[in-house]
Amino acid sequence: MSYETLISVQEAAKHLHDPNWVFIDCRYTLGDPEKGLRDYLQAHIPGAVYAHLDKDLSGKVIPGKTGRHPLPDPIDFDKTMSRLGVSQESQVVAYDEQTGAMAAARLWWLLKWAGHNNVAVLDGGFRAWIANGLPVATGNESRASTEFHGKYNHKLVASADDLLATIGSRSCKIVDSRTRDRYRGENETIDPKAGHIPTAISLPYTENLDTDGFFRPPQILRERFASIAKQYPPESIVFYCGSGVTAAHNVLAFAHAGMGMPKLYPGSWSEWITDESRPIATGDE
Repeated sequence: MSYETLISVQEAAKHLHDPNWVFIDCRYTLGDPEKGLRDYLQAHIPGAVYAHLDKDLSGKVIPGKTGRHPLPDPIDFDKTMSRLGVSQESQVVAYDEQTGAMAAARLWWLLKWAGHNNVAVLDGGFRAWIANGLPVATGNESRASTEFHGKYNHKLVASADDLLATIGSRSCKIVDSRTRDRYRGENETIDPKAGHIPTAISLPYTENLDTDGFFRPPQILRERFASIAKQYPPESIVFYCGSGVTAAHNVLAFAHAGMGMPKLYPGSWSEWITDESRPIATGDE
């Protein structure tokens, strides 16, 4: 049996010693980029290897052109997965501090983009692992390298030009995954310009989770996305956020609800605002 969206800590723990299962620790803190690695070295799931959001799961930032976390070059991502011991046969389990954290869903999306379907995010994250009294390890770990060769599906990606072309025609539905205050152009503390892409609606990624930090049941998630799914096929729905990371959380929730695979705008808001000619909206739509 393969896992392609989420996996519980109880189920994942059964496969700790399965050589075909690769656990990847993706913990990352926006204000302290090296905290995730420090936390990993202090305690992690036994056998897990570490992937850094900036260094392993993103490409080179070009000021004034890219967003804060551009997609890695496919060749580079292949090399990263090979170094981490991921093969075409691997079941990958990506985890963060908690489900609502940043980078596990990003790795999940990147592997889907690379054509690797057997990847799931640990529901509840490392906090749930600890809360269930499951074993931990310390220090750095590695796996035998492999030869990973992705088969990249670029139809999962939307560009700024794609979105610019659809604003007038409304041929797709654009969804902003940030908090509602940032969507409205209020309380922007991360990017130099506030607002959202015109015609986008607000569906914050945090609302995919219950009060305990676990994903809501698929039926509840289907209701959350029903208003857009009834009007647009998955390939005509585009999620974005600040830098293309937390939007992957919404894509994961959409897929876990059994509604298909929508698109991601990887550059997101931090790329959109690098071009003065691109329109900006504020308030609610």
